[in-house]
Amino acid sequence: MKLGSLKNGRDGQLCIVSADLSTYVPAVHIAPTMQAALDDWASIAPRLRDLAGKLEAGNIPNAKPYDVSLFASPLPRAYQIADGSAYLNHVELVRKARGAEMPPSFLEDPLMYQAVSDTILSPTDDIPIESEDFGIDFEAEVAVITGDVPMGVSAEEALDYVCLVMIMNDVSLRNLIPNELGKGFGFFNAKPPSVFSPVAVTPDMLGDAWRDGKLHLPLISTMNGTKLGAPNAGVDMQFDFGQLIAHAAKTRPLGAGTIIGSGTISNYDRDAGISCLAEIRMIEKIEQGEFKTPFMKFGDSIRIEVNDDSGNSIFGTIEQKIVRYEKKDNAELRKKAS
Repeated sequence: MKLGSLKNGRDGQLCIVSADLSTYVPAVHIAPTMQAALDDWASIAPRLRDLAGKLEAGNIPNAKPYDVSLFASPLPRAYQIADGSAYLNHVELVRKARGAEMPPSFLEDPLMYQAVSDTILSPTDDIPIESEDFGIDFEAEVAVITGDVPMGVSAEEALDYVCLVMIMNDVSLRNLIPNELGKGFGFFNAKPPSVFSPVAVTPDMLGDAWRDGKLHLPLISTMNGTKLGAPNAGVDMQFDFGQLIAHAAKTRPLGAGTIIGSGTISNYDRDAGISCLAEIRMIEKIEQGEFKTPFMKFGDSIRIEVNDDSGNSIFGTIEQKIVRYEKKDNAELRKKAS
């Protein structure tokens, strides 16, 4: 089944979306929000599946036409987002461009950081950034939402806790990264709020495309109307989602609604194209001695999507524009807080 969250308050309103993304029906009589459904997934999911079956059969007379502008990200805010870096081609390029070798441990131990989870952009929201000098970049990724995961779970067992699959734009401010990593304490300012697809999908809906803890489909990234790449998420993924979840749960349990990201999709085959601007810049640096492709500017747009073998969108589209952040938004936040 396919689930989404309509824009309604801070946590959205749970709904079922048809397989072809043509209609939706609210599911608040079953669970008010996506988080509420995940908190009691074992008993709630069968009831949601029953409603999804009725929607597919055309037995919901009040089904509404799908409109992406009505949708927040599946979890408009989440208890936790842990984003990995499972595609080592991306890691190798970034390090090689600055003359650093990739440590052998990277082959065995996943990289992971804690992302912003209290603020998650909607899939059509503008991305507000204060300055172009920050080095604005997108990162096309796959992500999963888990149920309650016990501490110390094995990689094999971890896949049993994947409730939903979606796609992600992990917004990055590249020019802020070196200084932050140089402090030896990880990302913070360099990682503003991210965004997820309007629809999250149960693994069974993906058929053979979901196997071995990986999504075996291309992620298509289009910037300002120009296709930048479509690397296959199932290719060159060093750590599958079972391994990523197990890594995150090594010393702590993961609460229901935890989001685990794959990191930037990246294939060794350069004909597949890119899923972030940093990668093409690194290739330019390595091959031509200098960066030529600029980072994103105000007014630039990015579209990220995944299609099935028939060319139909699976998760809906992420489509956003970079805009200058206006500080007047702070007054609106104070008003809400009061």
